[in-house]
Amino acid sequence: MIATYLLDVPENTRAIKVAEQLDDVEIQRLGPYFEVSADTSIVIDHRATAMRHAVWYSCIAGTTGCVISQWDKDALRADPL
Repeated sequence: MIATYLLDVPENTRAIKVAEQLDDVEIQRLGPYFEVSADTSIVIDHRATAMRHAVWYSCIAGTTGCVISQWDKDALRADPL
């Protein structure tokens, strides 16, 4: 299982809404964070979130069991270690 953590603030809501639409992804609250977890890679399309670049590039607070292999203008991708 891999997970990414996004701080529960209004600016990150759009990324969470896009992640909720992904197959095999589970989202739960963990303290002041949203935990986005899956058994395989997690890919969030940046354009689908409509997030401004400054917010997009600061939305991840941490990871577990994965590495961020892509985080650019197109997508955020977390792959298992």
